Amino acid sequence: MSGNLVITIGRQCGSSGKIIGQKLAEELGIKCYDKELLALSAKKSGLSEELFQTHDERPTNSFLYSLVMDTYPMGMAASGHLDMPINHKLFLAQFNTIKQLAEEESCVIVGRCADYALAENPNLVSVFISANDEDRISSLKELYQIEEGKARDIMIKTDKKRSSYYNYYSDKKWGDVKSYDLCINRSAVGVEGAVRIIRSFADAKMKWNEEKKSKS
Repeated sequence: MSGNLVITIGRQCGSSGKIIGQKLAEELGIKCYDKELLALSAKKSGLSEELFQTHDERPTNSFLYSLVMDTYPMGMAASGHLDMPINHKLFLAQFNTIKQLAEEESCVIVGRCADYALAENPNLVSVFISANDEDRISSLKELYQIEEGKARDIMIKTDKKRSSYYNYYSDKKWGDVKSYDLCINRSAVGVEGAVRIIRSFADAKMKWNEEKKSKS
């Protein structure tokens, strides 16, 4: 097990979780993986990056759909999972990429059940970012230049997809305080405040890990 610090960020849509992850990584001098994880997983697995984008944080429960998607040209020979539904192949590819990243470098990973993939890693700091609905809608309106009704619709649907994905593949519940080391309401502390809190928490956890090692 490496000594790399890995901070994973689960987030509500519009909560600024990605921005917080990027700022945190910049301050720590490490990389932040969000959509970048899709390209990396595609490269390592030999699967199509387009498939990763299409299925990104979306569980597929339909067996028929999985069979149909299995006909997609993607160079499956190297995957070793020819008899597995495509959504499971993609999840495992990301799962393996996340674990490999944690061994290779300290980093911040946004979403994609990264905290579940690294559950046994003592140097994992798992975070969930939330925000008040009005702040989330305001952020989405500004980001996409859309009106409030559309922003609310995106917020609700994206949260539902992320929740379904997380609950489907992990043994935990998305957004539940028991599923994470640290939960932060961005509306209460702001983006910069959230970054400071996570850094302070990570320092405290690493120090506590060292203290436990010295006592054992």
